[in-house]
Amino acid sequence: QVQLVESGGGLVYAGGSLRLSCAASVRTFSRYAMGWFRQAPGKERELVAAISGGGTNTHFADSVKGRFTVSRDTAANTVFLQMNSLKPADTADYYCAARTSPYSGICYTDRYEYAYWGQGTQVTVSS
Repeated sequence: QVQLVESGGGLVYAGGSLRLSCAASVRTFSRYAMGWFRQAPGKERELVAAISGGGTNTHFADSVKGRFTVSRDTAANTVFLQMNSLKPADTADYYCAARTSPYSGICYTDRYEYAYWGQGTQVTVSS
Protein backbone atom coordinates (compact mmCIF):
# COMPACT_ATOMS: atom_id res chain seq x y z
CA GLN A 1 0.00 0.00 0.00
CA VAL A 2 1.48 3.32 -1.08
CA GLN A 3 0.98 6.17 1.35
CA LEU A 4 1.69 9.80 0.56
CA VAL A 5 1.83 12.42 3.30
CA GLU A 6 1.97 16.11 2.43
CA SER A 7 3.15 18.87 4.72
CA GLY A 8 4.15 22.49 4.55
CA GLY A 9 0.90 24.24 3.73
CA GLY A 10 -0.29 27.32 5.54
CA LEU A 11 -1.21 30.96 5.30
CA VAL A 12 1.11 33.37 3.53
CA TYR A 13 0.85 36.89 2.16
CA ALA A 14 1.02 37.59 -1.55
CA GLY A 15 4.61 37.60 -2.74
CA GLY A 16 5.65 35.13 -0.09
CA SER A 17 6.96 31.58 -0.36
CA LEU A 18 6.07 28.12 0.88
CA ARG A 19 7.71 24.74 0.46
CA LEU A 20 5.48 21.70 0.32
CA SER A 21 6.83 18.23 1.03
CA CYS A 22 5.39 14.84 0.22
CA ALA A 23 6.82 11.76 1.88
CA ALA A 24 6.15 8.46 0.11
CA SER A 25 6.09 5.07 1.77
CA VAL A 26 7.46 3.06 -1.13
CA ARG A 27 10.34 0.66 -1.53
CA THR A 28 11.94 2.05 -4.65
CA PHE A 29 11.07 5.73 -4.92
CA SER A 30 12.74 6.19 -8.28
CA ARG A 31 10.21 3.84 -9.86
CA TYR A 32 7.46 6.38 -9.18
CA ALA A 33 6.68 9.46 -11.19
CA MET A 34 5.26 12.18 -8.96
CA GLY A 35 2.89 15.05 -9.41
CA TRP A 36 1.51 18.01 -7.51
CA PHE A 37 -2.08 19.02 -8.12
CA ARG A 38 -4.31 21.65 -6.59
CA GLN A 39 -8.00 22.16 -6.21
CA ALA A 40 -9.68 25.43 -5.33
CA PRO A 41 -13.29 25.55 -4.08
CA GLY A 42 -15.71 24.97 -6.93
CA LYS A 43 -12.97 24.17 -9.41
CA GLU A 44 -11.52 21.05 -10.98
CA ARG A 45 -8.35 19.52 -9.67
CA GLU A 46 -5.50 20.73 -11.86
CA LEU A 47 -1.88 19.85 -12.39
CA VAL A 48 0.66 22.19 -10.85
CA ALA A 49 3.89 20.32 -11.49
CA ALA A 50 5.16 16.86 -12.36
CA ILE A 51 8.53 15.20 -12.06
CA SER A 52 9.79 12.00 -13.61
CA GLY A 53 10.98 9.04 -11.56
CA GLY A 54 14.58 9.81 -12.31
CA GLY A 55 14.10 13.49 -11.51
CA THR A 56 15.53 14.60 -14.83
CA ASN A 57 12.32 15.87 -16.40
CA THR A 58 9.75 18.26 -15.02
CA HIS A 59 6.56 19.87 -16.23
CA PHE A 60 4.73 22.92 -14.93
CA ALA A 61 1.35 24.48 -15.47
CA ASP A 62 1.63 27.77 -17.35
CA SER A 63 0.21 29.62 -14.37
CA VAL A 64 3.15 28.67 -12.13
CA LYS A 65 6.07 28.64 -14.56
CA GLY A 66 8.94 30.74 -13.32
CA ARG A 67 7.52 30.81 -9.77
CA PHE A 68 7.36 27.15 -8.69
CA THR A 69 9.99 24.44 -8.81
CA VAL A 70 9.67 20.72 -8.16
CA SER A 71 12.39 18.40 -6.94
CA ARG A 72 12.80 15.01 -5.33
CA ASP A 73 15.13 13.43 -2.80
CA THR A 74 15.47 9.73 -3.53
CA ALA A 75 17.23 8.96 -0.26
CA ALA A 76 14.38 10.52 1.69
CA ASN A 77 11.54 9.25 -0.52
CA THR A 78 10.30 12.82 -0.67
CA VAL A 79 9.18 15.20 -3.37
CA PHE A 80 9.13 18.96 -2.86
CA LEU A 81 7.21 21.85 -4.36
CA GLN A 82 8.89 25.21 -3.82
CA MET A 83 6.40 28.00 -4.35
CA ASN A 84 7.67 31.55 -4.70
CA SER A 85 5.98 34.84 -5.53
CA LEU A 86 2.68 33.42 -4.38
CA LYS A 87 -0.55 35.01 -5.51
CA PRO A 88 -4.07 34.85 -4.08
CA ALA A 89 -4.98 32.78 -7.16
CA ASP A 90 -2.67 30.05 -5.84
CA THR A 91 -4.99 29.48 -2.88
CA ALA A 92 -6.14 25.86 -2.97
CA ASP A 93 -5.74 22.44 -1.44
CA TYR A 94 -2.55 20.92 -2.79
CA TYR A 95 -2.26 17.19 -3.38
CA CYS A 96 0.71 14.96 -4.01
CA ALA A 97 0.22 12.06 -6.41
CA ALA A 98 2.29 9.06 -7.49
CA ARG A 99 2.27 6.32 -10.06
CA THR A 100 4.72 3.68 -11.15
CA SER A 101 6.51 4.43 -14.35
CA PRO A 102 8.34 1.99 -16.63
CA TYR A 103 10.60 4.78 -17.84
CA SER A 104 12.54 7.08 -15.56
CA GLY A 105 12.22 10.10 -17.81
CA ILE A 106 8.46 10.41 -18.22
CA CYS A 107 6.29 13.06 -16.58
CA TYR A 108 2.58 12.42 -16.29
CA THR A 109 0.29 15.42 -16.53
CA ASP A 110 -3.21 13.95 -16.38
CA ARG A 111 -4.66 13.40 -12.92
CA TYR A 112 -6.30 10.19 -14.12
CA GLU A 113 -2.87 8.73 -14.79
CA TYR A 114 -2.03 8.75 -11.09
CA ALA A 115 -2.94 5.82 -8.86
CA TYR A 116 -2.01 7.12 -5.44
CA TRP A 117 -2.92 10.38 -3.70
CA GLY A 118 -2.12 12.13 -0.48
CA GLN A 119 -4.67 13.69 1.81
CA GLY A 120 -3.86 17.24 0.74
CA THR A 121 -2.48 20.32 2.43
CA GLN A 122 -4.13 23.71 2.39
CA VAL A 123 -2.40 26.77 1.00
CA THR A 124 -3.96 30.18 1.53
CA VAL A 125 -2.45 33.28 0.00
CA SER A 126 -3.77 36.53 1.40
CA SER A 127 -3.61 39.83 -0.37
